[in-house]
Amino acid sequence: MGSEGPSPVTVHVTGFKRFYGVAENPTEKIVRNLQSFVEKRGMPKGLMLGSCTILEAAGQGALGPLYELFESSVVNRECGSLNQGQVILLHFGVNSGSHRFALENQAVNEATFRCPDELGWKPQRVPIMSSDGSILQSRQTTLPVKEISKSLQQMGYDVAPSDDAGRFVCNYVYYHSLRFAEKHGIRSLFVHFPLFSAIDEEVQMLFVASLLEVLASLNLL
Repeated sequence: MGSEGPSPVTVHVTGFKRFYGVAENPTEKIVRNLQSFVEKRGMPKGLMLGSCTILEAAGQGALGPLYELFESSVVNRECGSLNQGQVILLHFGVNSGSHRFALENQAVNEATFRCPDELGWKPQRVPIMSSDGSILQSRQTTLPVKEISKSLQQMGYDVAPSDDAGRFVCNYVYYHSLRFAEKHGIRSLFVHFPLFSAIDEEVQMLFVASLLEVLASLNLL
């Protein structure tokens, strides 16, 4: 049989485990529950949930599972009916001091951890990728962050675009992801979430569903 339309956009989602000062990371629970949540609710037309992965809140400790995910997303894209489909690497992390959602426009080639990560690493002013040059180097997402934020605001969410993903593990993972996405012609986006004490779990799950709807509405192919 021939194709009955464009291939779906495949979304791979990651979250983080607990780390110093955050005993319960909301993104761990969100990502663990996402598969069953979308099975009940249904994915937006044109999107397919490829995988849900929980990463250690550790810079170098997250890289093994992260690159396994990266490579599998590219392999799957090149196989069968997905060969023309777009891929989005969608990363979720927590900003425990925030009361709103933030869509990160960029990551910076700098690891300056304010506290040791979960494997005890505490780099200071270290390039994430030395081959990319100095710690002033940055990489931007190719997704329209302002447009996505505006759509989510119109749905009633307290969300804003951001140009500062920090210098901790979130930025570390996002930089690697943006670098890989650029090399392979796919897309990457990092979203910072508040704690459940700031915005409750139900609203945060609905936010993810709305984010997926907005991504599905974009002309990515």
